[in-house]
Amino acid sequence: MTEKDVSGASAAEPKATGYSWYVLSVLVIVYILNFIDRQIISILAVDIKADLGLTDSQMGFLGGAAFAVFYALFGIPLGRLADNWSRVKLLSIGLTLWSAMTAFSGLAYDRLTLTLARMGVGVGEATASPTAYSLISDYFPKRQKATALAIYSSGLYLGGGVSLFIGALIVETWNAAYPGGGPLGLVGWQAAFLAVGVPGILLALWVASLREPVRGAMDGTPAKSSPTPFREFGRDLSMIVPPFTLYGAWKRGPAALAINIGAAAGFAGFAWWMIELTGNIPQWSAVAFGYYAVFSWASTLRANDPATFRLIWGTPAFICTTLGYGLVSLAAYALAFWSAPYAEVVLGLPKQELASILGANGALSGFVGVIIGGRVADALRARNPAGRIWMIIFGVVAPIIPIWIGYTTENAVLFYTMNFLAGLFGAAALGAAAATTQDLVLPEMRGTATAAFFLGTTLVGLSFGPYMVGQISDLTGTMVDGAYVGNLRIGILSLIGVAPIALILLFYAYRALPHAEATLVERARAAREGA
Repeated sequence: MTEKDVSGASAAEPKATGYSWYVLSVLVIVYILNFIDRQIISILAVDIKADLGLTDSQMGFLGGAAFAVFYALFGIPLGRLADNWSRVKLLSIGLTLWSAMTAFSGLAYDRLTLTLARMGVGVGEATASPTAYSLISDYFPKRQKATALAIYSSGLYLGGGVSLFIGALIVETWNAAYPGGGPLGLVGWQAAFLAVGVPGILLALWVASLREPVRGAMDGTPAKSSPTPFREFGRDLSMIVPPFTLYGAWKRGPAALAINIGAAAGFAGFAWWMIELTGNIPQWSAVAFGYYAVFSWASTLRANDPATFRLIWGTPAFICTTLGYGLVSLAAYALAFWSAPYAEVVLGLPKQELASILGANGALSGFVGVIIGGRVADALRARNPAGRIWMIIFGVVAPIIPIWIGYTTENAVLFYTMNFLAGLFGAAALGAAAATTQDLVLPEMRGTATAAFFLGTTLVGLSFGPYMVGQISDLTGTMVDGAYVGNLRIGILSLIGVAPIALILLFYAYRALPHAEATLVERARAAREGA
């Protein structure tokens, strides 16, 4: 190749612009608020539990499945809508909705109303990552994708950390000013929800000013959006909402209907069995509903869009990467929710102190971990098509010792230090997992792929992480001064048990990924021709 050819090739290579980085910065701010609204319930957990008379497992449900199931399910049709409509408009609408529902959480007066508010937050936040991942993929070239996604993902940790500080500050300030309840009878935890929910409605106006990029331009394969995005959105929504799921299956034929009914019965039976074992009706009803809805959606996707189904559900590398990282997120979500209540209840640390230190710990460890992890993952990817998987494996193995030491010590400094390291190591996996799943689909499928990826992080990680710790805490607790007190230490240490399963999934993904990525177009074409 001549010098002129090299220069021409370099000039043709797509590059991120200054505006790309501006958009990324706005998306990071949105994600920070996203996780403030999502995670503030952690620092409020002890107050909510006492005020509403809840158990650890019930709090785990509110911090997990009550939000996660609706976040995951609505991420499916909203992910498809992100593939077919303006991502900027969709994100603006979603931000308005989840902010309003966070504020509504401040008006909750029992477990039911708080559960409904958390469900609403989940629906609104389901717009965030499908739109953001798709926008980032069209503003940054493939060689910078993991880094850009890691920077975006840093908002997760910054928001989670800030939520602890803000929540503790508002609760203590409000309760000091209004010991018997303030205006409208609101107590500190309710005021905290209101204070963090309202600003998001204003932020939505800023998001609406962003430019919509050409879809697929960075990959050299510009893709057109659907001319009827809302018709497809309505159809996709009907795929996951019973009894419309039965109607959709019936339209595909008697065999499809029988399989769908059989799946519904199977999930219902599993939920009944788990309810008998645990006594937690909301948790297992929500989980069964969620998994049945995902089954119905996947079945419909297979019939209506075989190429997208083939590259997502029909690709073992995609499924194993998603599930493997889902188990990393199970531990991460559980620690994010329970570390503050654990420090307050088990170690007896003051709320404002632990919130400040754990908040700073979470923000710094997550930010540093996800950025370094993304950079290292991109470097590994440059040497080996499956190199990013090693970063996810690191996120499984490295946190084990810090979790064990941190949650068996009585020393506050050692607890804070180990909690920092566990967060740092676990965060390193996120950019690698997200970029890997994006690379395993075609550009026009990225919103749907993001929704599928987040099924792993939510229906596996968030639905079960906080609840599992709370349930095991309840099962291993003891009577103290006539009251039953859960054992959060054993609950948190049980998280280590998921590591072997994650490793098996990720080692398989490592072996299968190079071939899967190399045959993307070929497999998509074969699926379309065979339909």
